[in-house]
Amino acid sequence: MGEAKRRRQHERRAEAFSEPMKRARFNLYTTGTRHSKAAYMSEELSWWTSANEDLLGMVARDTTDDDYLWMILAKDKIGRFRCAALDVSIRDQAHAEKQLRVAMADIIEKGEIAEFGEQGDETNSPLDPFEIHGGLAEDKLHPYFLLLANEPARAPARKVITELALWLAPKDPHFVREFQTNGFDQRLWELFLWAAFREFSLDVEQLEAPDFRCRGPGLDFTVEATTVAPSEGGALKEHPNPKTPDEREAFLRDYMPMKFGGPLTSKLNKVNAEGQRYWERTDSENKPFTIAIADFHKPAEENELGPMTYTQSALWQYLYGARVTWHFEEDQLIIEPHAIDEHEYKGKKVPSGFFDLPEAENVSAIIFSNAGTIAKFDRMGVAAGFGADGHGYFRVGLKYNPDPNAVVGEAFHVDVADPNYEEYWTQEIQVFHNPNAKHPLPFEALIGATHHVYEDGQMHSYSPEDAVLSSFTMLMKYTDEISGSE
Repeated sequence: MGEAKRRRQHERRAEAFSEPMKRARFNLYTTGTRHSKAAYMSEELSWWTSANEDLLGMVARDTTDDDYLWMILAKDKIGRFRCAALDVSIRDQAHAEKQLRVAMADIIEKGEIAEFGEQGDETNSPLDPFEIHGGLAEDKLHPYFLLLANEPARAPARKVITELALWLAPKDPHFVREFQTNGFDQRLWELFLWAAFREFSLDVEQLEAPDFRCRGPGLDFTVEATTVAPSEGGALKEHPNPKTPDEREAFLRDYMPMKFGGPLTSKLNKVNAEGQRYWERTDSENKPFTIAIADFHKPAEENELGPMTYTQSALWQYLYGARVTWHFEEDQLIIEPHAIDEHEYKGKKVPSGFFDLPEAENVSAIIFSNAGTIAKFDRMGVAAGFGADGHGYFRVGLKYNPDPNAVVGEAFHVDVADPNYEEYWTQEIQVFHNPNAKHPLPFEALIGATHHVYEDGQMHSYSPEDAVLSSFTMLMKYTDEISGSE
């Protein structure tokens, strides 16, 4: 038998050991794997998996040399997929895919997959964020954690969180306990941010404070994560629960800016034992420092969406000390800015304009998203093929409207389980740039986010076409008789 014929037979036999993989599923497993330079040096073309997903494969084009490469990824001792084999300088995609599948088949036939994935630098054992340790009583567990851990419909979110936690939790001994108890919202927000920063093609390092250091080619900045929590006392304890348009306008004009102001000014003024503020610490010094904030001040109710779906307009009013009114003149949208001096609610007053506060020039930008929720993790899991049997997931919301005269977003609805549906962690990220920043955050640091710049009394926003302003997820449980929503 000739060598060429023997090789073709080997290639055909190898096809039984691997199959194409959906990009979203591959991305979930490898969220922490890619180096920041990879996005600039290569173009991924196809993704592969062994039958039981012990091995993953990827074929890409080297954009520098215009040739092709393949990579095999296997689980390390912690359970994270990392590069375990690589070959480069292949002449075309077809040959790279054939060679990849042969290499995967050879590894599988040897039966040493676990050893193949060992990296030699693992220091922790595998971790399950849903395993309850230390005899925690159920009344100590966060109600959203219990919902997430026990509801069959939340299987997609559980899978996503389990995969992401493999990268974060081993470095943070407090992560799991806080995620299960009173730190649930904060920890979920940090998981979301980490995944989003990785999707922005950044190398992300966990710090004690600030929370993250993000680096990429020509980029280096830090991020402190915080949340708006329910008020336990004072003037803001009693929530307004707006029902009418006028009540909602008042809610966004005063109550919510004050809610955002609390955690933001707290981070602005916080010092460590050495008297250093966040931007003065070693990892943040002389580089952009940002604060990432999410609104968890009031959960959604059974028949009512949570306020977080529409509170971002209150955030920018507080940040820039301005609001706008609008009207049409001869079918053209006219926007008029109005300065705000302060916000007042039930006798409590706070100055407006966070970016004008003393020391605020050290905060380069505020990062915001209303998507750091269980629903987002569910959708990312369903898009990756981990939907729960007997359930449907439907997304309804408003996306970026390119019409220059638009005053509301463009409505959309989609079946998340549609094979052609794609969703990204970064679609709802908004970045509010500080016009007074000592170290401005470059736009390219978060390419794909919506960026807001306030200049000459006007807000200028730059959004990608797939930007989502707000959305909610309808979760349907199918039965033999009727379909109902949850």
